[in-house]
Amino acid sequence: MTQTPIKRAQAVLVYAGLMALVFAPPSIAQTAAKAPDMSQRPVTRVLAIGTLTSKATAAALPAILAREVPATLKLYLDGKISDWYAKPDQTGVVFLLNVTTVDAAKAVLDPLPLGQAGMMTFELTPLGPLQPLGALLTPSQKQ
Repeated sequence: MTQTPIKRAQAVLVYAGLMALVFAPPSIAQTAAKAPDMSQRPVTRVLAIGTLTSKATAAALPAILAREVPATLKLYLDGKISDWYAKPDQTGVVFLLNVTTVDAAKAVLDPLPLGQAGMMTFELTPLGPLQPLGALLTPSQKQ
């Protein structure tokens, strides 16, 4: 079974976090096992998973895509989109956005022609550093 780049990256991150906890000294593992304070986690990117809606018909798409593609390319060239992928089932796209809030992601994506036409919606997920890896640092290394 072939994994998508996102699924592969998720698997690597989960594995790295688990290994950090498994091989950490007991005192560090116990500290890392405490419930994390989500408000202190930095957001460094936003994952945007776009899905075509029922309005995105074969007849309607070509005219909108003629405007969507240049607009998306401009976002990439402006550094707002760092990575972009097509979903293998051809039902949408996946973008990794260089923004630090969901609101900023909406500000980037909402003006795109497919969204304006009601032909695509986005699920937005804030991303940040894998915090369990911090358990591998000594207190002096965390400063």
